[in-house]
Amino acid sequence: MARRARQTQFLLPMRVWDAPTRLFHWLLVVLLPACFLAAELGWMDWHLRLGYAVLALFLFRIAWGFVGSDTARFGRFLTSPLAGLRHLATFRVREPDTQVGHNAAGGWMVLVMLLLIGVELGSGLGANDGLGVYEGPLARHVGEHASDLLTVIHATTKLLLIVAVGLHVLAIVLYAVVKRHDLVRPMLTGKKRLPAATRAPRMASSLLALLLFALAAAVAVVVATRV
Repeated sequence: MARRARQTQFLLPMRVWDAPTRLFHWLLVVLLPACFLAAELGWMDWHLRLGYAVLALFLFRIAWGFVGSDTARFGRFLTSPLAGLRHLATFRVREPDTQVGHNAAGGWMVLVMLLLIGVELGSGLGANDGLGVYEGPLARHVGEHASDLLTVIHATTKLLLIVAVGLHVLAIVLYAVVKRHDLVRPMLTGKKRLPAATRAPRMASSLLALLLFALAAAVAVVVATRV
């Protein structure tokens, strides 16, 4: 107990996730299932509206991945695939959580999910409902054959995305059970208890994030109304 106390007394709360990244994450947690549910219930008007909202979030996150805070930047959390495999190989080893942002494997999972969301959004813009009632804003521009192909891609990618999200949730649970790492609280509060010697990540301006999201939302509106 004494040794454990000596180890934890040097842990200090540190801001590791900025508000824009956390808002993106939790809004996506709400909007993506709602979008899928709307499609299953046949509420296509709402499916399209929610899809445009997800498009705005996606465009923002891509931009934020290049100019945002350290822990949000692709160049900071994406490592080599080999590093991700090495991290997974040590999964059963219980050790203190000193990771500032995404770990080597988690970074690749984020990239995979973003790629799937991008394909889902892109294919949805040109897809159709097969009944001639609803179609994406690009369907009339790509032609019937291409639209039908995009519809198949849209449905297939939806299933792959559900699997990826399921694996993501499973990983969070396993990290909590096996390694005793709480990955949810930092994404809620933005803070994590880390060794005092840990270098704090640089946080980007929230004003910049607001500007980027406004631009992303404007693009989504243009796609929804004028394409």
